[in-house]
Amino acid sequence: MILPERRVTLKSRHQVEQMRRAGRLVADVLDRVGDAIQPGITTLELDRIAEELIRRSGGIPSFIGVPGAGGPYRHSICVSIDDEVVHGIPGRRRIEAGQVVSIDAGAIIEGWHGDAARTFLVGDAPDEVRLLVAETRRSLFAGIEAARPGNTIGDISAAVEAVALEHGYGVLREYGGHGIGSEMHEEPFVPNYRGNGRGRRLEPGMCLAIEPMFTLGGPDVRVRADGWTVATADGSLAAHWEHTIAILPEGPEVLTVNGREERLSLEAGV
Repeated sequence: MILPERRVTLKSRHQVEQMRRAGRLVADVLDRVGDAIQPGITTLELDRIAEELIRRSGGIPSFIGVPGAGGPYRHSICVSIDDEVVHGIPGRRRIEAGQVVSIDAGAIIEGWHGDAARTFLVGDAPDEVRLLVAETRRSLFAGIEAARPGNTIGDISAAVEAVALEHGYGVLREYGGHGIGSEMHEEPFVPNYRGNGRGRRLEPGMCLAIEPMFTLGGPDVRVRADGWTVATADGSLAAHWEHTIAILPEGPEVLTVNGREERLSLEAGV
């Protein structure tokens, strides 16, 4: 969501290294939760797996206590299914074959945040759904490629949106990426669509969470009665991918990766 105007903070090399630690933990969490997703498991069980790993690794879940219209968030991950785009609350629902499941995770290590999301397919899915998930991921790496010193926030937004336009996907407008560091949500807001201007110029030390959210239908969404879950207004399926990156003098570096998911080169991010 669009954040109130605040100062953009630039991180030192040491601070970026601290964020790498948090990012690696988030990647571990998404690996572990992704391995556990199967028909019959509840979304609350997935949340417990995530919280146990975060705390056992010396971290703190970023999401617990975040204020919202539905009250402070009480879980370590968001689990959004099918037409739910983001902020789905874990509970007693059981995962079913054929569903689209998006997992958003965040962790804090010694005061520094990592934040990432992946969308998983549970078993077989129609080709158009597989393509939606793959192309939303591709748009993430297109946005990362554009996150270079001298470019602007608008260049990231345009790169992400260009992929959606190729396929006619809906692009959420109320929700997007954000700055990140000692707080989970910092300035600047990073839209997934072209705006009227180019936005803030990018410079070394900026850390961003870039997170495309596409739908098979329109861009409009509704917040459900729980005050958190954001779902498509037309009931169409959605996909959500996110990485935390640092903008370095030589270009962007993805922080939310680990040894299992090899350090992602931009050329391999398809």
